[in-house]
Amino acid sequence: MPTQESSPEPGQQRSTDPTVREVLAAAVASLGGRERPGQVEMAEAVAGAMEDRTHLLVQAGTGTGKSLGYLVPALLHEDRVVVATATLALQHQLVERDLPALIQASQDVLARTPAYAVLKGRSNYACLHRIREGVPDDQGALVELPTGSLGSEVLELRSWAEEEAERRGAGDRDGAPRHTDRAWRQVSVSARECLGAARCPFGAECFAELAREEASRADVVVTNHSMLAIDAIEGVPMIPEYDVVVVDEAHELTARVTQASTQELTPTQVERATRRAERHVSGIEADDLGDAAESLRDAIAGCAPGRVDSMPEELAVALAQVRDAARALVSGFGKETGDDAGATQAKAWVQEVFATAERMAAQLSTDVVWTSDREPARGGPGLSVAPLQVWGQLRDRLLASKTVVFTSATLKLGGDFDTLAGTLGLVAAERVAVGEEPGDDDAAQPWRGIDVGSPFDYAKQGILYVASHLPRPGRDGLGPAQIDEIVDLVDAADGRTLGLFSSRRAATVAAEALRERLPHLTILAQGEAQLPELTKQFVADPHTCLFGTVSLWQGVDLPGDTCQLVVIDRIPFPRPDDPLMSARQRAADRAGRNGFMTVAATHAALLLAQGAGRLIRTSEDRGVVAVLDPRLSGTTYARFLQASLPPLWRTTDRTVVLGALARLAAG
Repeated sequence: MPTQESSPEPGQQRSTDPTVREVLAAAVASLGGRERPGQVEMAEAVAGAMEDRTHLLVQAGTGTGKSLGYLVPALLHEDRVVVATATLALQHQLVERDLPALIQASQDVLARTPAYAVLKGRSNYACLHRIREGVPDDQGALVELPTGSLGSEVLELRSWAEEEAERRGAGDRDGAPRHTDRAWRQVSVSARECLGAARCPFGAECFAELAREEASRADVVVTNHSMLAIDAIEGVPMIPEYDVVVVDEAHELTARVTQASTQELTPTQVERATRRAERHVSGIEADDLGDAAESLRDAIAGCAPGRVDSMPEELAVALAQVRDAARALVSGFGKETGDDAGATQAKAWVQEVFATAERMAAQLSTDVVWTSDREPARGGPGLSVAPLQVWGQLRDRLLASKTVVFTSATLKLGGDFDTLAGTLGLVAAERVAVGEEPGDDDAAQPWRGIDVGSPFDYAKQGILYVASHLPRPGRDGLGPAQIDEIVDLVDAADGRTLGLFSSRRAATVAAEALRERLPHLTILAQGEAQLPELTKQFVADPHTCLFGTVSLWQGVDLPGDTCQLVVIDRIPFPRPDDPLMSARQRAADRAGRNGFMTVAATHAALLLAQGAGRLIRTSEDRGVVAVLDPRLSGTTYARFLQASLPPLWRTTDRTVVLGALARLAAG
C-alpha cells in the first residue's frame, strides 16, 4: 500500500469545490491523455447519481477509461465511497496504479489529499498468531514445520510476515513471496478461526485489523464483491460505514454473491471437525458427531449426483443428526474458549458444520441443494446448498439503504439494461421469475442506465464470423468438422489465436490436433502451466495459440498483434445438469416466463460478450471473432445473443474471413 499524506476525516468540507470535469481534465492532462467524451459523460452521471441518491447502471466499453470515470466523483463525494471489484487483478490495479496516479495528477485542483485503502477477507492477510504460536492439527496438537519445498515456502512466508510486522506493512498475500495455496494456509486463518483482536496476544499488530483501521480513515475503500455481500447482505460488519458503493465488473456480481452464499458439507469435513473437537470436549458429544458423519456418508451414497428436489428421508434424517450433534458439541465448548487458539478454531469448525447442516435440513424453497460425486482429494462426495436467487437480498439489503453505481463493459443484454437490472434487484417484476407472487412492497428502486459507448470503431476493426455451415455442436464435444475449421482459421492467422472453449476436454482435444497438423506453431493449453506463465509465452511470440476455458473468457487483456483471432467453440449455455441454473430455469418456467431466455440465454450472452471482448483492446487492434456454433445465426434467440455483443462487422462467409486473417498475418 503506498504511503499517503494525512487527510481530514471523510465528510469534512473542502475549502474549494472543484467540479468533476475540472478534476478529470487535470488528471487526464497530467497523465498525458486526451479527453474522452464517454469518460466525461460517465463521470458526470456518476456524480449526479451520488448527489441525487439514484441507482445507476453505466455500460462503458473497453477504452473508455471507466476507472477514472467513477474514481473522480468518488474522491469528490462528501462521504466515504466503497468500490467493489470481482477480481483481485482490478483491485490491485485501482490501489497500486489508478488511485495514486489520479491523486498525484489532480493535486493542484483538489483542496486536500484524499485517502484510500484496500480491504480484503481475513484469509488474505498473514496471521501472526498462527506464525508465532503454531498450527493445530485435527487433534489440536501443534503441527511441525513441513519438510521439503513446502517447508521452505512456509519458512520464507514466516520471515516475510515478521518483516512486514516490523515495518508495519500490509501483510497482504499479494505482496508475499511466491507460494502455493497449501503454504499460505500454514500462515493464515479464516474469519471463523480467528481469536479476535481483543483476545489475541498479537491483536495490536494484526494485519487484518490494521487494514480495517486504515479503511476507517479513508475516503475511498476498495474491496471485492464477496466482502460487499458479507457486509451488506449477510449483515456481518466488514466495511466501515458508507453511503455509496461503485460495483465495477458488475456483470459478475450475482455470480459472486451466489458463490459467497453457497455452502458445502461432506462427511470428511464433519469427521475432521470431530477430531479437532475431541481434544477440548468430552468424548460422548464428539462421538455423536462422528456417528452422524457416518450416517451422512451412507445417505449421500444412496443419492445420485445432482439436484435434490425432494429430499430422501434417509438424507433428511442424517442432516438432522449432524445438526443436532454439532449443536450439542458447540455447547460443550462453553461460551468462552479464552485465548486457546486450538479450542477457538475447533469450535469454529463445528459451528460451521452446524450452520450448514441446519440450513440444508430446513429444506427452504429459497435454497437449492445438490449432491456431488467429487474425488477424495477434494473432500469426497458431499452436499452443496445455494440460494435460488440473490436479487431479493441485493434489493432489500443493499439497494434499499445505499446508492449503488453498477458499471461494466457488459451490462446491456439483448440491446437494453432490463435483463441485467432484473438480476440485480432493480426490477420488481423479476420476483415472478422465481415463482413468488409480487407484493405491495415490490416498488422498484429508482434507477437509470446509460451507455457511454467506446472510442473503438468495432465495425471497421473487427469481424464477427458465424460458421453457419458447421453442424450443431453435440454432447460429445468437438467433431472433425469443428477441428478442421479451427485448423484452417489458425493457419490463416499464422497463430495469434485465443481459443475459448466450453470445457477443458475440448481445449485439450483442439490443442493436440493443432500440434499434430500445424507443427510450425506453438500451441499452449490451460493447465499445462500457471495462467500468468502461459499468457506471458503467448504475448512473447505471435506464432502462438492459447487455448483454455472459463478463466480466459474474461479479465485477460491481450492488445496488439498477439491476438488477432478469437475462436469460440460453442455458445456457452450452462450445462443442462447444472443444479443451480436448471433450478432457476425451472422456477422461471413455473412462473409463466421463458426460463431458457431468462436464465440460460442470459448466462450465455454475458459470457459471449466477455469472450468477444478479448479481441479489440486498443484502437490499433484488428481481427476476427469466430463462433463455431451455427445456432448464433437463424435461431429464435440468436438476435438476443448478437445484440449483446460488440458491434463487429458480421459475416458467415468463410472465404472472406480466411482472406482477412491472411492479410493481417502478412502485415
